[in-house]
Amino acid sequence: MRSSYAGGVIRRRVVVHGFVQGVGFRYTARLEAARLGVGGWVRNRADGAVEAEIEGDEASVATMLDWFAAGPRGAIVERTEVSGLEPTGDRDFKVTG
Repeated sequence: MRSSYAGGVIRRRVVVHGFVQGVGFRYTARLEAARLGVGGWVRNRADGAVEAEIEGDEASVATMLDWFAAGPRGAIVERTEVSGLEPTGDRDFKVTG
């Protein structure tokens, strides 16, 4: 992981709708987050969506949001909902639920 962010730190919540559970979405997201050096978490929701919060520099968060919009192989992303949040200082990325 990066020891410091280049530029401003931002945090976004993303909810991913479609065929996104049972395809390794959360674990692949964790690998992508590690590659990009972003923190946060990802979890399955009871309604069949995947929800995540991502924190890091603007460029890395934007790249991660693009990844969520496409998903891993086997996923069919119908749409994403993105909202802004205040950064909390997350540096690690966790699979929570």
